[in-house]
Amino acid sequence: MESFFQAIPHYRKQLQQGAVQTAYRGIMQYILELRTHFKNQHPEYSVPSAIYYGYMDMTYFPLFPPFLKERQLKIAIVFHHEAFRFEVWLAAVNKQVQSKYWKWFKESGWNRYRLVSDLHGADSILEHILAEEPDFEDLDLLTQQIVSGTLTFIDDVQGYLVKHGG
Repeated sequence: MESFFQAIPHYRKQLQQGAVQTAYRGIMQYILELRTHFKNQHPEYSVPSAIYYGYMDMTYFPLFPPFLKERQLKIAIVFHHEAFRFEVWLAAVNKQVQSKYWKWFKESGWNRYRLVSDLHGADSILEHILAEEPDFEDLDLLTQQIVSGTLTFIDDVQGYLVKHGG
């Protein structure tokens, strides 16, 4: 990997071409609209107004289904920039809660969704890919895919927690 100083001319050249800004703005606008969609279409979830824009590594917004919120857990809808895909994560409000549930899921042996291998540097507990190759030409279909996958993820996680006393 190049040093910061060595990367600057490449960064500047890409910005001068203009495509990076256009694509980034479009993706950020779509994520804002996706957050608004969840807020309007799924009032049963608390959807804060904040979006974490990140450092071009990931951009996400949280959802708080009541059952998960009671356990200090949340759902994150994530756009992973480098992998260029949408993911849904089970996350926690702090590292202590994250560690508790990570251990619980690990010991339970549930493998429906990917358990992060190591909590060091991780923001999630469970992860699932929603759109491996997002089609930004059909935003309605992409939204449907993300929403459907997210709702299934939430139902599965909550169901497992209820059934197994989590």
